[in-house]
Amino acid sequence: MQAGDIRGSKSYPRYPVMDEMQLRSTDSATLDRLLETATADLVVASNRQPYRHDYGADGDIDVTRPAGGLTAGLDEVMQRVEGTWIAWGDGEADRAVVDGEDTVTVPPDSEAYDLQRLWFSEDVIEDYYYRISNQLLWPLCHAALATVEASGDAWSQYREVNDEFAAAIADRAESDGIVWLQDYHLALTPRQVRERASTDPFLAHSWHIPWPAWDTFRAAPHRREIVRGLLGNDLLTFHVPRYCANFLETAESALDETLVDYAAGQVTYRDRTTTVRPFPMGVPADRIREEATGMEAAGFREAFKRTHGIDADTTIAIGVDRLDYSKGIPERLAALDTLFEQYPQWRGDVTYVQVGTETRSWIPAYSRYQERVERAVDDVNDRHATAEWRPVVYTTDMISNEGLAGLYRAADLALVSPIRDGMNLVCQEYVAAQADDDTGVLLLSDQAGAHDVLGEWVVSIRPYDSTGFADAIDEALTMPTAERERRFGALESVVLDNDIEQWVRDVLATITTLTEADDPGAQDASH
Repeated sequence: MQAGDIRGSKSYPRYPVMDEMQLRSTDSATLDRLLETATADLVVASNRQPYRHDYGADGDIDVTRPAGGLTAGLDEVMQRVEGTWIAWGDGEADRAVVDGEDTVTVPPDSEAYDLQRLWFSEDVIEDYYYRISNQLLWPLCHAALATVEASGDAWSQYREVNDEFAAAIADRAESDGIVWLQDYHLALTPRQVRERASTDPFLAHSWHIPWPAWDTFRAAPHRREIVRGLLGNDLLTFHVPRYCANFLETAESALDETLVDYAAGQVTYRDRTTTVRPFPMGVPADRIREEATGMEAAGFREAFKRTHGIDADTTIAIGVDRLDYSKGIPERLAALDTLFEQYPQWRGDVTYVQVGTETRSWIPAYSRYQERVERAVDDVNDRHATAEWRPVVYTTDMISNEGLAGLYRAADLALVSPIRDGMNLVCQEYVAAQADDDTGVLLLSDQAGAHDVLGEWVVSIRPYDSTGFADAIDEALTMPTAERERRFGALESVVLDNDIEQWVRDVLATITTLTEADDPGAQDASH
């Protein structure tokens, strides 16, 4: 039976993870059991490393630890299982601390697991990381085809880097072990591991950006190789069901040999079945809340207001973004311009704080975008500012986690309006930072994966609709207290209950279920 035999009769799975807002159920005790029984030989592979070594001003070697998010969540798991993490060593002192196998035990204070570093020249990184990962795959998956750059011969370097990861994984992976790959930098690695490894480990792969519709993905010059690479996995995860559906259609359309079972969420290719599942990722909610209610956060918040002339009774809206064209910042500023034009009563009473983090400035599309954001900020301020009030406060200063949590807590509204986003963690960070007596309103783009989870309790926006966006801001500003409390209570419950640790637990629980299904002996032992 060929893939074409089931075209036109697609029945997509109703994924249990999205059926109700109690998304997660794997408790800490269960996680401990999973780690003991299923992940004793866990290998994690990612482009970014969890610990980086650099030389300090005094010549001593300093260690940068994971600040939060995915890397911190996986680091906690790795410290329990004593596995191996394979990543690109990009710190200036990284080579000075590894052993003869390019490995260092981390964290420095407990030496819980091995970090194996791979080394790449600047020319290789230029092709693999900048040209393919960030100028081809990133814009392609975010449906920003106009920003895709011609990759030329850079693809061969991307393939070779993926193969180096595969070689390192094949050397480390046990036949009954688990390999967990992360993101779009390693799209080819799963298939290469299958070709290299003498064992048959379980391969799981978490894709942290959107997977576009086939009509968009077909523009990829190496689409067949990318899909073949990912179908080397036993489990492939995305953040929300629509990305899973897009991938299933892509697998069916890109490769003639695939058999796609839409109802089960599975693709069979060359006698291997890849299960495709959605797992919405959360944030370290407890840590963020603790930071937001601390003294450092309060001090930073008040100092920030004084520095930027924000009065104590001013209503604050906040946006926190990398300066990436997928984040929709100019469109957000256009909506604010429309707000102050059509709702003049908010002039002088509402200040929007935009925290921007420069990223990939060496890529022309990003440097142009950053200039566009600056012009848009100036335009809004030139049109609406008064001697006593500035509508937009824009900063690219480095802000500590505590300081950022303090700004989140100070904000009455959060404007999160990406044009396209795999999940978006800023909206969840904002909710987590609101303390018990806070009831901030979240305005969220329907193009963010997080909207699939939180959409019932947010004020939904469409980034390109400036008038509708402005109306949504006005709706949030005038929302009755009881309605704010109702919405925020639901958001708070979901975000706190479904944090980054729970995301890790659920992926591991699914891995365990799939490995036991393939191994009747293990299934019997579990009973």
